[in-house]
Amino acid sequence: MSDKTHLYILWTNADVEAAEKMVFMYGVNSLLKGWWEEVTIILWGGSVKLAAENETIKQLISSALKAGVNMSACRSCADMYGLVGEIEAQNIEVIYWGEPLTDLLKNNEKLLTV
Repeated sequence: MSDKTHLYILWTNADVEAAEKMVFMYGVNSLLKGWWEEVTIILWGGSVKLAAENETIKQLISSALKAGVNMSACRSCADMYGLVGEIEAQNIEVIYWGEPLTDLLKNNEKLLTV
């Protein structure tokens, strides 16, 4: 049995259904039910734009943060869309994720990609 207790969800698409029915449903419930001790949702690509523009997604982000889910977004993606301020205004960390993602993969961390 692995002793890794932190789940990372790499959310890369702009599909509202996938966000509602997978990213947030599993991300929040897995933390609240104790399946994982820590959950981090990483916004990358189209999810950054969706998070800045879709009211339903904004509500899901707010609820996830209140539940204790960590939220972080790719700064390069947010820069490309011109949305850094909008993402940061939602209390989402905005950082360059290339190297940290590489480290997660090299260290065999638990990473779910949606």
